[in-house]
Amino acid sequence: MSNKNNVSRRNLLKQGALLVTSGLVMKGRNGFSQTSLPPVDTTKILGALPSELGSRSPFASIKREVGRFDPDGYSMTPLEKLSGIITPSDLHFERHHAGIPLIDPDRYELLIHGLVDRPLKFSLADLKRFPSVSRVCFIECSGNGYKTSFDRSDIPEDITPGQLDGLFSTSEWTGVRLSTLFREVGVRKKASWFLAEGQDAAVMTRSIPMSKAWDDALVVYAQNGESLRPEQGYPVRLLLPGWEGNSSVKWLRRFEISDAPFMTREETAKYADPRSTGKIEMFTFTMGPKSLITSPSYPIILPGKGWWEINGLAWSGNGKIDKVDISVDGGKTWQPATLHEPILSKCTTRFTFPWHWNGKSTLFMSRATDENGLQQPSVAEAREGRGPATYYHNNVIRPWKIDTDGQITFGLNVMV
Repeated sequence: MSNKNNVSRRNLLKQGALLVTSGLVMKGRNGFSQTSLPPVDTTKILGALPSELGSRSPFASIKREVGRFDPDGYSMTPLEKLSGIITPSDLHFERHHAGIPLIDPDRYELLIHGLVDRPLKFSLADLKRFPSVSRVCFIECSGNGYKTSFDRSDIPEDITPGQLDGLFSTSEWTGVRLSTLFREVGVRKKASWFLAEGQDAAVMTRSIPMSKAWDDALVVYAQNGESLRPEQGYPVRLLLPGWEGNSSVKWLRRFEISDAPFMTREETAKYADPRSTGKIEMFTFTMGPKSLITSPSYPIILPGKGWWEINGLAWSGNGKIDKVDISVDGGKTWQPATLHEPILSKCTTRFTFPWHWNGKSTLFMSRATDENGLQQPSVAEAREGRGPATYYHNNVIRPWKIDTDGQITFGLNVMV
């Protein structure tokens, strides 16, 4: 054994002894169970050696939270613990209807048929031969917002931003334009809809207007620089920027081109919006302008009055965020927040606002407006336009309450 290896081994043994004696022990492959170390001079001990796969510091542990309603069906992004706008791939929210299928990429095929001149099947390798494009955009579950109707009667006060709106994440996606594939098979002129179908046990299917395919739809195979995670649709998924998440069908296996919607189970029994007129509106794909203050929020306790930074996220499925306004007096007055670059279309925008808290109890909240002039509604406005029974596409203003002791909770049942 070489002297170099002896030195490395001795130092590694020292590190192991230090971790054991300090109580910092390994907990499986997910990291450490404790995060306390005695004072140590790190300049006297060789650090960890390179590894094949990077990991987070044990002092920066972070994970998704499995949903309260259906632990088998979804987990949420801890929005309050993230910086910037990109969600790490392993923290991207997940939502599925019948578990995560295991698909062999070497046997994968995507079929395109129906109103086309040349029905074709594409392997994963075939898809990667087409010109690739990358786009940073959000995906949001249409039921995001604690699965509640607009009356908010069942939202607890002790809820974090991630527990409230964590069915929302932002990534860089890479793949091929759907329009490129449709031109390859020769979609006929009379085609106006297509069916996207997944190969999970639920056989998730959605009818999509052909106009979205010609606009900005992508068939993606990579996320944040690597292959899709299994829960995000590996090896291939559909991506419809700005539209409700379930329409971006995962584990994609076929497109069927038609001249009418297919009226599938998911778009008749679910994902439709009751209106105040008593009617039900289908195919309400676009996610409206929305914002959420992520800090300060529950369970933060401000230690005293003075200057604090309000920090949050804003997004719209209609385009770019144009402005975010902040109210620190329960919605009586509003002031503009600072929007941080990059400000991209159908993507998340980070905002901040300097707030001088006077130590009194109050409500503070944010309100987003997109480049088309669409504004995040109050609860009253949403009820008037959509009716009280709707909980899909819930983009109403989210207030936080701060008490005189600095404790912050969600503004339960506050009609803002």
